[in-house]
Amino acid sequence: MIRAHEKSTLEKIVTINPLKRFTAASGGNSSRKILLGSSGEPHIIPVPLGVTISTDEGRDLNVEGDEVVVANGGAPGSPENDYLGRKGEAMFPNAGKSTFLTTISRASPKIAAYPFTTLRPQIGTMMYPDHRQITVADLPGLIEGAHLNYGMGHKFLKHVERTKMLLFMVDINGFQLSQDYIFRNAFETILLLNKELELYNKDLLHKPAVIALNKIDTDRSGKLTDSIIDKIKHMPELVSDVDEKLRPKNLIRFREVYKISTKHKINTETMKERLRALLDVFYEQQRSALAKERSRELSKLQNVLGQEQLNKKIV
Repeated sequence: MIRAHEKSTLEKIVTINPLKRFTAASGGNSSRKILLGSSGEPHIIPVPLGVTISTDEGRDLNVEGDEVVVANGGAPGSPENDYLGRKGEAMFPNAGKSTFLTTISRASPKIAAYPFTTLRPQIGTMMYPDHRQITVADLPGLIEGAHLNYGMGHKFLKHVERTKMLLFMVDINGFQLSQDYIFRNAFETILLLNKELELYNKDLLHKPAVIALNKIDTDRSGKLTDSIIDKIKHMPELVSDVDEKLRPKNLIRFREVYKISTKHKINTETMKERLRALLDVFYEQQRSALAKERSRELSKLQNVLGQEQLNKKIV
């Protein structure tokens, strides 16, 4: 729990908690006399007045005593869970792919405030007034080392190969999987996704791709989102400025960039319409390319057959 306190300062918080890791005490164990153990005491983190807590709802702590719960304790042992207590929450950010799927379709994937709630592909269908249908797959999240089969690894990447278009969903606030991983800002996350796809199969980089910058509701001024878009537009020039471990050799070309909030359904309908339009464009481009290829092959065949006929006449 985070609570506003007049005498608290950010310097004190960093000094007392240099690892930036906060753990609440465990609840009491059950015994022969007391079947239900005592509840654990909440861990209260005092912060200065005026601090903004970046949760899905967002919260400003401006008054002494204002507080917000950012991670709940696990459920105690009870008849409902066979008296087996449940672990508490570890609050790490997620990109919002599953929420997007529920917004644009009737799919009901698991949604929670922690990463990797999607353990297997979830399929949704975007419906349009003219009865057009487009299938969308919410694939398991990708982490560093996925090309080496870390995380969902190859299970994720094999599904990517089957798609007609790639939609990247990135949290504008960045991402940190756990304390064992380095925090990556949104731009670094984009490059990381690019590199993991490249290392697995560089042909994936040639697929049509778009990117959605999610959770713009947490960026009230819009400056953070605009700065990310500017970096995406100048990726070739800026890629050398990031950690060498994140640099892909070949960059994905994002055809469009969307600013959305899946939670508050900001720009999601517009994005839905744009996805349809782009798929139609890519389909026509692909059909035109195939037609040209067939025409070239037919022309070659006709030339070969014509030469054979000429050879027969000479003989």
